[in-house]
Amino acid sequence: MFKSLYKVSFLNLGKVYEVYARQVASGSLWGFVEVADLVFDVHDGLVVDPTEERLRDEFAQPRVLPLPMQSVLRVEEVERKGQSAIRDAESGERVVTPFPLPAKPR
Repeated sequence: MFKSLYKVSFLNLGKVYEVYARQVASGSLWGFVEVADLVFDVHDGLVVDPTEERLRDEFAQPRVLPLPMQSVLRVEEVERKGQSAIRDAESGERVVTPFPLPAKPR
């Protein structure tokens, strides 16, 4: 059975978030788009995408994510999941979380 998959792009704190979800609807809250059943990659190996991990940590709790209609940039129905991303709203470049480095000795 084919389950719909949507790529949702929205603005959040000056960044463009791109996430994948199984359900998107105009919800019971007027002026909001409800995004539900977020889809994240599950990595069992050593290579982990820090952006995917950050998104999973940030959006792991809500069953439904109500987004203000004016923050939603695009909703696309896609055949397969791509890579989730966080991009700078002005430049469109990916925001990469730097690997934590040890503090410099003083």
